[in-house]
Amino acid sequence: MNTMTILVADDDPVIRKLFEQRLKNAGYEVTTAANGTEAARLLDTTVFDVVITDLVMPGAIGGIELLKIAKEKRVDIEVIVITAHSSIDTAVDAMKKGAVDYLEKPVNFDELFLRLDKIAEVRAMLKNAGDLREAMNVTEHSAAQTIQDLEIINCRQRMLLDRLEGVLSDARSNVDRRIDRALHLLATR
Repeated sequence: MNTMTILVADDDPVIRKLFEQRLKNAGYEVTTAANGTEAARLLDTTVFDVVITDLVMPGAIGGIELLKIAKEKRVDIEVIVITAHSSIDTAVDAMKKGAVDYLEKPVNFDELFLRLDKIAEVRAMLKNAGDLREAMNVTEHSAAQTIQDLEIINCRQRMLLDRLEGVLSDARSNVDRRIDRALHLLATR
């Protein structure tokens, strides 16, 4: 079961339905939008892991604009741009603006699923790295607290040893008195 949530934005209802069915059958949670404006509204209210968007859509918000909006909302959202009008320039432009990938229509779903698997793997690695970082922070804090506690204990022990040395080396008292005072210091510490 795939746990990623995906927003598909395409003005072609057949393509939207095809994406929705194929992605849902693969276990993804899928939401569709008929244009960039609808997709942008959905990004305001719902958290998605991946946006798959057509590059050319009617209206004020096309694929590149939707890519920018998605990245402004959440820097960790992954955007895959699809288009029937591919060129090296548009692919490079999309990637420069933050797209994780670029696919040509008709989309090869096996290729798409491989790319989604890669996105999921990277997200899992980032989560694991974050978990490890958090565990290291907890360990470092615990170690720092332990070191501080040991330094306090060490300081108290040094103070006790200094006092014992002073009592035991006090030539003004007889040996029995010095031993009694030293034992008293040890018992009351």
